Amino acid sequence: MVLSKTASQTDVSVHSTFASRYVRDALPRFRMPENSIPKEAAYQIINDELMLDGNPRLNLASFVTTWMEPECDKLIMAAINKNYVDMDEYPVTTELQNRCVNMIAHLFNAPLGESEAAVGVGTVGSSEAIMLAGLAFKRKWQNRRKAEGKPYDKPNIVTGANVQVCWEKFARYFEVELKEVKLRDGYYVMDPKKAVELVDENTICVAAILGSTLNGEFEDVKLLNDLLAENNKKKGWDTPIHVDAASGGFIAPFLYPELEWDFRLPLVKSINVSGHKYGLVYAGIGWVIWRSKADLPEELIFHINYLGADQPTFTSTSPKVIIAARNAKNMELIFSSGYKNVMENCQENAMVLKRGLERTGRFDIVSKDNGVPLVAFSLKDRSRHDEFEVSDILRRFGWIVPAYTMPPDAQHITVLRVVIREDFSRTLAERLVMDVEKVLHELDSLPPKQPKANGHPHHHRNGAIPKKSELETQRSVTDAWKKFVMAKKTTNIVC
Repeated sequence: MVLSKTASQTDVSVHSTFASRYVRDALPRFRMPENSIPKEAAYQIINDELMLDGNPRLNLASFVTTWMEPECDKLIMAAINKNYVDMDEYPVTTELQNRCVNMIAHLFNAPLGESEAAVGVGTVGSSEAIMLAGLAFKRKWQNRRKAEGKPYDKPNIVTGANVQVCWEKFARYFEVELKEVKLRDGYYVMDPKKAVELVDENTICVAAILGSTLNGEFEDVKLLNDLLAENNKKKGWDTPIHVDAASGGFIAPFLYPELEWDFRLPLVKSINVSGHKYGLVYAGIGWVIWRSKADLPEELIFHINYLGADQPTFTSTSPKVIIAARNAKNMELIFSSGYKNVMENCQENAMVLKRGLERTGRFDIVSKDNGVPLVAFSLKDRSRHDEFEVSDILRRFGWIVPAYTMPPDAQHITVLRVVIREDFSRTLAERLVMDVEKVLHELDSLPPKQPKANGHPHHHRNGAIPKKSELETQRSVTDAWKKFVMAKKTTNIVC
């Protein structure tokens, strides 16, 4: 959750245009108004401000689903007034959630008997799921250490430096040391060999990522399992694996069914997945699934009865309204060729975008063909302009394409990333390539960010370039942009 903040003291009122037929006076921005206003006016005021948000369909930075079928929208609205945690009052909603947990557990090859129920919970997303899974690992490790009469005050967890920030939050919130495997050029995920080298008797688990946020690549969970099993046998430890499948959990079973990353590997004890990513439903819902009941300490489960019947719970929040739609998507797609078709379409559109960017001759592709359907790419030549400028100018065309630096020790690498979701068509992929080419053409006509040393008109005799002041630099860039815009106005007149 983003921390809230207030604006300056001069911006303390909301001034509406269309709602002025109802409201003539400005409304306080950060305080409850003294008098009520018509509901139409309140709607219009908020709706006007929301228009300034970006277009979700063109937000290529996000893995989160931005489109669902109208039938799913209806289901969400039908369930929006239900309190999911009240299991006694809304037993069908609870049953739908249980179905989702069991469907996903079977999808991930959990070792369940014919009539055995899966062990898992619904969450508002993978961030909460990771908190719960990490807490279970910590508590189980502490219980074992206590039983052995050993210290249990310095737990650690091993991850790659490419993990999502929620892992850092878990480590900080629950006082667990985070031991990160650094990245390197050309290898932007956790190296299983180096991960096992960081493991010690205080390691509560090793976290592997099925679909790195940085470049979509799947980490080698099978190799990690084999190396860790060998290390456990040699050291007499029992270090388990958690798989963060937030992005790849609904991709791998359909595009790469032979890939071993899930509960087929004996050391994988829990898996989290996001329904609102490639699970094809709106934010926010996710799950964490455990291999067996033995992997979730009983003392973490609360039993309440003040809403009626006994209700076991191990969540901090409730993903209520999306559950019905999620179950509908499961029934519609998992038990048909639906998911496979969607994922194959996404992968094909990613290849269209990749080939288009390669044809420009200006980019290196950082992402892999096998993994999450996304394209991560960087400029081959950054001497004049960089990826942040490309990202900034693309916003003028409506595209939201993030630019970012890689984590240590590959922080000198900067990439742009386009996530291919279900609603990103081949036509949009081709249009994006055309707009990227326009951006490159514009950047080529602008002066470089930093003048080159060779042939600069203002060299000192010793060859050094006199450093411009911040104001001079700003003025030179502004003048260049003005010349560029005026040239466009005089040469590209549209009637």
